[in-house]
Amino acid sequence: MSISRRALTAVAVALVLPLSACGPGGGDGGTSDASGKVEGDITFQTWNLRADFKDYFEDLIAAFEEKYPDTHVKWIDQPAEGYADKISADAAGGTLPDVVNVSPDLVAPLARAGLALDLDRAAARYRKEYLPGAWAGHRIPGTTGTYAFPWYLNTGPLFYNKALFRKAGLDPEKPPRTYGELFADALEMAEKSGGKVATLANVPTIEDFGRYGVPLMNEQGTAFTFNDPKGVELLTKYQRLYDAKALDPQALTATGESAGKKFLTGAVAMNPGSALDLGNFRKNAPGLYRNIGITDQITSTGHVNMYVMGVMVNSRTRHTPAAVAFAHFVTDAGNQMAFAKRVAIFPSTAGSLDDPYFTRQDGTDETRVRVAAAKSLKNAVNYTPVLFSEQMKTALRNEVAKALQGKESPKEALDNAVKAADRLLRQG
Repeated sequence: MSISRRALTAVAVALVLPLSACGPGGGDGGTSDASGKVEGDITFQTWNLRADFKDYFEDLIAAFEEKYPDTHVKWIDQPAEGYADKISADAAGGTLPDVVNVSPDLVAPLARAGLALDLDRAAARYRKEYLPGAWAGHRIPGTTGTYAFPWYLNTGPLFYNKALFRKAGLDPEKPPRTYGELFADALEMAEKSGGKVATLANVPTIEDFGRYGVPLMNEQGTAFTFNDPKGVELLTKYQRLYDAKALDPQALTATGESAGKKFLTGAVAMNPGSALDLGNFRKNAPGLYRNIGITDQITSTGHVNMYVMGVMVNSRTRHTPAAVAFAHFVTDAGNQMAFAKRVAIFPSTAGSLDDPYFTRQDGTDETRVRVAAAKSLKNAVNYTPVLFSEQMKTALRNEVAKALQGKESPKEALDNAVKAADRLLRQG
């Protein structure tokens, strides 16, 4: 299952998407009225879920068809690789499924092209069933609608290596909880290890700027703003870490996987993760597992970052009542809870995170991570702007690298990153 954000090429959709595009049922387009009889054949597309959850989704569909005997749901599962391109092609060709598994950045160009049903208009009665932050996760800056039901959420703690903290003379039971403490501890660890042990393995991303309290975009959704003084302050601090070898030298080209390997081998002292990582530590790095520390994400805003997946309804479907009913069925409290107990994700429905499964400790590290993450998700925020594409992420990463290497000042780097992102935004 993929929970990473994958960008849909907005330019391609805008240029080639015919205004008369229709859903897979054909016809001249659908209606936003979801109040009619729930009937008809609809298609449901998921994102790389069949291999691990075939039985779950077959049972889910069977239960829906039993509840609504005049419906039939055809399930399509697409691989993770090329998923964004597949959606783009279907959108352009008029073959977009009736109900589609999306992330916020995937739904944004579809909403702008008029292909995503506005749930604030068509299904507003369901809004109260979901966490406010999750429902807001599929809103598009500059618009007033919500374009997908929130589905599963994810977030995670920071893991740290107590042995490395102890060796550096830092208290392993008192990990950093503020950015000030993080940067101070990182510099201390680099100095005590002679530059052999870094604390972090990744350069700051747009999410890190958000957690630091940097305003990322204007309210109209027309320009990015992360080059403000607070953004420059954060990048300046990372530049100092890089110079002191408190930031891993390979951070400029690191991926999530490579950063995880650095943490696994003891080359870095802290790394973000989830409950899924604990099994990996136990199996592949027992020494690390015996010394694993777990702490909260560091944030200046009081809100941790969350990732949100959604279920979008094609606005051109011929069977709007059935498509909306099914999208809601997939994401209702009962079915989300059942799914959350199959895999380490979290439901987006209001009240679900108060279930004992997410609140009661049993002495295991896995439960400790799950309970802590569930608590933080109640007021979590999806910091990455839905209009921040993969190209924009690359532009930011390249400019951050120049700043860390001293080729540009932090202010110059962020100014250039904002210019590049704004240019791409206008092209879309």
